[in-house]
Amino acid sequence: MMFEGEAEAWLGIDLGTQSVRALLVTADGTVLGSGSAPLTGRREGVRHEQDPGEWWEAVRTASRAALSSPAGRGRIGGLAVCGTSGTVLLTDPQGRPRTPGLMYDDGRAVDEAARLGMQTSWALPKALWLLDAYGPGRVTHQPDVITAQLTGEAIPTDSSHALKTGYDAEHEVWPPQLAYLAEQLPEVVRPGTRLGEVCRTAAEATGIPAGTPVIAGMTDGCAAQIASGALRPGAWNSVLGTTLVLKGASPTPVRDDAGVVYNHRAPDGSWLPGGASSVGAGALPPELDPARMDTQAAAYEPSGALTYPLASPGERFPFLAPEATAFTLGTPASEADGWAAVLQGVAFTERLCLDYLHHLGAPIDGPLTFTGGAARSAYWNQLRADVLGRPARVPEQIEPALGMAVLAAYGTGEGRELAEVADRMVRIRTVLEPRASRTARFTGPYARLVDELENRGWLPTPVATHARTRLNQDTSAS
Repeated sequence: MMFEGEAEAWLGIDLGTQSVRALLVTADGTVLGSGSAPLTGRREGVRHEQDPGEWWEAVRTASRAALSSPAGRGRIGGLAVCGTSGTVLLTDPQGRPRTPGLMYDDGRAVDEAARLGMQTSWALPKALWLLDAYGPGRVTHQPDVITAQLTGEAIPTDSSHALKTGYDAEHEVWPPQLAYLAEQLPEVVRPGTRLGEVCRTAAEATGIPAGTPVIAGMTDGCAAQIASGALRPGAWNSVLGTTLVLKGASPTPVRDDAGVVYNHRAPDGSWLPGGASSVGAGALPPELDPARMDTQAAAYEPSGALTYPLASPGERFPFLAPEATAFTLGTPASEADGWAAVLQGVAFTERLCLDYLHHLGAPIDGPLTFTGGAARSAYWNQLRADVLGRPARVPEQIEPALGMAVLAAYGTGEGRELAEVADRMVRIRTVLEPRASRTARFTGPYARLVDELENRGWLPTPVATHARTRLNQDTSAS
């Protein structure tokens, strides 16, 4: 029952690497409440794991904070949860964790990945490693731990998180080659499916009212895409944080024999193709003040050095090169010039990603949106638009938790498309226009980076050739 002055709202929960974030959002995109709680992990060499119990404690804290605001009074229409793509663990039949959560960048499953022909960042190699190390158990993705706690029972996973566990999203089945894992693999449903309701025990722990519908979520990258509103064919969202992720919308899957681009299934059955690069803000010196360095970097356009700013070894998009490492050609003239080289190197890689998508025939003629933590930098946003030579939008909210609130609203509504719901709930703060003079200024350094990546044997020649043919073309709508 709602009282006068109260608004119906939806709760989005984002399980990130360093924190859990919760947002309570109305149908018009007003944020009524927010909350967060830190997460810690254990890193040792190639190992990176987290305690699943800590995920639940952080969800409890973040949810209570989001619901504690006086503005947060009212009926919660539903909730959805996203997690880091490729993070996996084993649970018992009731959904209780039996192992640590192996994070998306845990590198222990090298042999399993080679045997499967997959990247170590995918969940299936890590799941096989866990089964070998710990014995039988139910393969479970990060958000499934939370939805099981919320509903009080083990429930299906969503096809978005299951994708990197080998799920065939096109035919919506586990493939025959994984039949030997049938007893370990979970049931799968599409994102946006109603999974159950918040039980009384979980309500007491989180402050979320008992009976609140729990809706199947998507990965954090897809959640960020929903939060950007990039859901109509040809639209793309570029998520720039520690690393760079591009996700778009297409009526059909984008075929890529190289396996660099993969396709999530949208709730309505259309497709969300995308890829994840290892370049990003993680390559910036953490001891420097970003605002101060951005101001100084503006004097170096282009930088005197050319940097390929991998945040960690190995590249996944726009080419697959496990042996790739970060490099800098030339010597920066100053600390600020070195900062500028990283910002520009990320933008050049972002342009190469779009060139690669164009090479594959993906629709890229829709609006481009910038989200992720780095989208807080107004200077970097404009620089990226200039390098890309195309307009870009920046929403008011850049949190994946907003995407889960949108998905929860969609999953509890009737007859509305996800894109329509997002149009109402996503507010665009800024539209950036590329400056032609600066786009031309960066063409030479971009071409040089393409040449260098090809010469090192990382970037396939057909892709490099395609990128060069687009050097002086108008890419404002493609």
